[in-house]
Amino acid sequence: MNVDILLYDGFDELDAIGPYEVFDYALGYAGDRPGRVRYVTPDERDSVTASHGTRVGVDGTLPDPEDAPDLLVVPGGGWTDRDETASAWAEAQRGEVPRALSAHHAAGTRIAAVCTGAMLLAAGGVTDGRRAITHASAVEELRESGADVVDARVVDDGDVLTAGGVTSGIDLALHLVEDAFGAAVADRVATVIEYERRASVADER
Repeated sequence: MNVDILLYDGFDELDAIGPYEVFDYALGYAGDRPGRVRYVTPDERDSVTASHGTRVGVDGTLPDPEDAPDLLVVPGGGWTDRDETASAWAEAQRGEVPRALSAHHAAGTRIAAVCTGAMLLAAGGVTDGRRAITHASAVEELRESGADVVDARVVDDGDVLTAGGVTSGIDLALHLVEDAFGAAVADRVATVIEYERRASVADER
């Protein structure tokens, strides 16, 4: 299970770091560490600055779709503030990230978005006609974009998964861990991070 978490300036810390920790623990518990999790950026750089000021080092750049990981995770951040320099909104306006997400989706990469990361998927047309959710503050925009909004904490629509606000990214990651490695591993991760799982996962696969 190779996981890339796509970072940009203004991403919300917990949207990315919560799932990273879940996947890192799971890979350690699954035996022989069957995969890796890393932070990537759209362009080559050493670090990014998150929405609350945390500076995070990165491991590399987002690969081309033909070299895609098993899972690409997209955090949100700052969408409703309309920050034109560092936010999911800024990335949507620039267009590079939505285009990359669209290309990865078309090539078959499984993509999971946390919070307003779903709006970056929407900007790339990935959620058009698809079941999805985002942070409560952006739900109407997601609906207007053409997504089929589902009232759930996590929505699993097969190759496209979305989660609501911030901490729901942990539920999304635990759901994916359970899919990949089984309930015992997911429960062990939830126990070690002392997180009470929220069962609201809309999964009609």
